[in-house]
Amino acid sequence: MLIKLTGGTVYDPASGIDGKKQDIYIKDGRIVNQPGPDVQIDKEYDLSGKVVMSGAIDMHTHIGGGKGNIARTLLPEDHRMDPVHRTDATRSGTGHAMPSTFVTGYRYAEMGYTAGFEPAVLAVNARQAHMEMADIPILDKGGYVMLGSDDYLLRMLTAKKDQKAINDYVAWTLQAAKGIGIKVVNPGGISAFKFNQRKLDLDEKNSHYGVSPREILQVLATAVKQLGITHPLHVHGCNLGVPGNMNTTLDTIQGIGGLPMHLTHIQFHSYGTEGDFKFSSGAAQIAEAVNRNKNITIDVGQVLFGQTVTASGDNMRQHANHKHASPNKWVCMDIECDAGCGVVPFKYKDQNFVNALQWAIGLETFLLVDDPWRIFLTTDHPNGAPFTSYPHLIRLLMDKSFRNDMLATIHPEAQKMTTLASIDREYSLQEIAIMTRAGAARLIGLQDRGGLSAGNWGDITVYTDNADREKMFAKPDYVFKDGELVVRDGTVVHSKWGTTHIVKPDWDPSIEKDLQKYFDRFLTMKVGNFKISDDEFTDIGRGSLTAHPLKGEVA
Repeated sequence: MLIKLTGGTVYDPASGIDGKKQDIYIKDGRIVNQPGPDVQIDKEYDLSGKVVMSGAIDMHTHIGGGKGNIARTLLPEDHRMDPVHRTDATRSGTGHAMPSTFVTGYRYAEMGYTAGFEPAVLAVNARQAHMEMADIPILDKGGYVMLGSDDYLLRMLTAKKDQKAINDYVAWTLQAAKGIGIKVVNPGGISAFKFNQRKLDLDEKNSHYGVSPREILQVLATAVKQLGITHPLHVHGCNLGVPGNMNTTLDTIQGIGGLPMHLTHIQFHSYGTEGDFKFSSGAAQIAEAVNRNKNITIDVGQVLFGQTVTASGDNMRQHANHKHASPNKWVCMDIECDAGCGVVPFKYKDQNFVNALQWAIGLETFLLVDDPWRIFLTTDHPNGAPFTSYPHLIRLLMDKSFRNDMLATIHPEAQKMTTLASIDREYSLQEIAIMTRAGAARLIGLQDRGGLSAGNWGDITVYTDNADREKMFAKPDYVFKDGELVVRDGTVVHSKWGTTHIVKPDWDPSIEKDLQKYFDRFLTMKVGNFKISDDEFTDIGRGSLTAHPLKGEVA
């Protein structure tokens, strides 16, 4: 079937197209070059006056894994009524802060998103995470596998194993857990919490293993680079949420020695200690460091006001924050020799000084980082806000007047502590397309997503141009997934299954001999059960696996 999208105004940064009227053709799910005059068009859509972009990609969103199910169980009231879509609780497809899998796929698609990546897949729990994501309709999925507090790696570092051995372990884990990248959460800190350490700074040693977070970051960033994995080491740093942690973040950037590194939800790591409240914005210093160090990419983790739930592998910091739980209930847990988990409900309030300044810090960061190819639009769903708030966030970035109107309503002391009112920058449509499409695809290593040139899959979103960018991005006219129309006028009209994106780096098979002994002695799961086979994805009939080439390989 040949589909023609006629006369739309295209924003396709991957091809260098910035607001140009052109036709797009789709055949057998992929975008193709303009056919000859004698070729029959089976279906045509008139997109005159419309804005056309590729399908959006959320490169950091918590949509699969045990923490999400804990959050849903902890907050049944969150599923009594979806305040955005007014969904009755008596139906299974509900949830605001942590919606059900079904709702997750629909809500993302209804905003023009066609892919989402889970940033914290515990290797020991990867099968459950993938099964949960396989239940999300329409979206492509993928996961970053968590290392850095796992007992096996820390033992390797204590024993001074060489970089090649660590590379083999990282590659083996990626293949076993079916990931597309490696994530570190509070490096060494989740483990240190199990030995009653309540904080762990960048050069402070884990009391049991004698290893510092800096050492962990350096060996894992080196492994990711040497293995040829496109996505840089994905880092949730030390001291999340702690006043003064901007210095730790700046030291982390400097101390990685030029290796590629992605710093996630940077807003939560950009705090100073100035002012009467001993809490201030470090956004300007962080943005300056990012602008200067081209090896660094970031996503923001924007805070937006309202009820949500924080769900993280960083049980050290979640335990420290449990006293702020709203409503007052929380869960922290250790997970065998692998990692941990903390779930703390939270309500961000515009008249709370700290919350209001967090909101401003995120926006400052967005507006002060120069290169839209190295900064990405996230709320760290659901930690800063649910992903359904993205259209509102986009309007804040694109409309200075609206932004300043909002600024005028927050806590007055927070207004005094931010430079937000003096920043004139407004994001363009092309920059939004970079952050949410082309840049995200390039960062993750997706070879045929995030663009509209021939050969790319037909993931396409069509909007009616509207000066109110929140309304525009909240309700696309059309969304195509793999060339099939799935959304019309902001409503899902057809459901299908996406693919799961992975990488397959090589490792020395001899590593499995030692891993076999380790599993038999220390873990309740056998090594054979730990590894996920390709068939487990394809046999359930919900999508497929797509393995992307490593750097230097030919697609």
